[in-house]
Amino acid sequence: MEKLQLDAQPGTAPAGSVISTLQDEVVEENTKTGSVSGVTDDQLFEKIETHLLEKIEAGDQTAAFLLGQFYYEEGLLDKAVIQFERIKDWDYQAAYQLGTMYYDGIGMDIDEKKGFELMQKVAESKSVHAIHLKHHAQFNIGRAYFEGYGVQQNNKEAERWWIKAADDGSPNASVLAQTMLGMLYSRPDFLNLKQAFFWHSEACGNGSLESQGILGVMYLQGDGIKASEESANECLKEAADRGNVYAQGRLVELYYKKKLYTKASDLARRVVAYSDIDELARETGCLATYIKKGIAYACFYLSRCLAVGNGMRQDNEEADKYFKKACELDPVLAHDFHMDVAYGIL
Repeated sequence: MEKLQLDAQPGTAPAGSVISTLQDEVVEENTKTGSVSGVTDDQLFEKIETHLLEKIEAGDQTAAFLLGQFYYEEGLLDKAVIQFERIKDWDYQAAYQLGTMYYDGIGMDIDEKKGFELMQKVAESKSVHAIHLKHHAQFNIGRAYFEGYGVQQNNKEAERWWIKAADDGSPNASVLAQTMLGMLYSRPDFLNLKQAFFWHSEACGNGSLESQGILGVMYLQGDGIKASEESANECLKEAADRGNVYAQGRLVELYYKKKLYTKASDLARRVVAYSDIDELARETGCLATYIKKGIAYACFYLSRCLAVGNGMRQDNEEADKYFKKACELDPVLAHDFHMDVAYGIL
């Protein structure tokens, strides 16, 4: 089963920015003496580490977390783990970060049970210091139940935790939880397309690229909402322009069915050139499963354009190549494509 991405920890600066901020602090404090001019990276590291240790000694609790995060961003994962372990009982950011490290095996062997326990501590905390983390921890608890990692698999528990994390569609809640609820309610065992449409709409409004592409397909097919080709085209086009590969593949399909063969083949050519699916998933925040489906759609419709000469010169050898690639990417989808061709639907 494909692992969903962990919800990013809010309040924790992205990689590099903690280091940059600390560098600025050290430089500011030492400008008058000139003690940071021309220092090496190792010397600057030592100055930042000393700076944080002195703050911790003076009772600065924020510095205790920043030291662990500094080690983490510098790639000193063993030291990061030790520091986070020291403070996890009272620092919820450290508990959250440590939970993600245990869960995904960052700097240690994977221990999903420990990761789950730490995440649950944050998710259930009533402390004001955990407020900015709770929705994101709740998403990760739901994710653990959905995937059965660190806890017995249970879709109803996943739903319960994701509803908490989604917080009625609040932009300050977990947008990933809102997207996953949309996907959950599209599954046969939880089928409720109106709820699926609602949650994807909320997530899209809060910036979810994944949900924007899925909304386009729901408008196209009339799932949970009255079908609207105009709304479908608008959602798919905007999501495709933002890098949603699934939306790009479905846009190829839409162009082909409207007999806009040149537009279909031009876009398909760009989509089939994608190679690193994992990197695309990291860059866009979209699931690798949907990225594969998007490329499979593009491969199939490019194959059809090549097979019959729609929008380009006919080339049966190239057509076969792209149909085979569609089969490799998504065998079930490729079978459906094959049946559509066999019955003259396409």
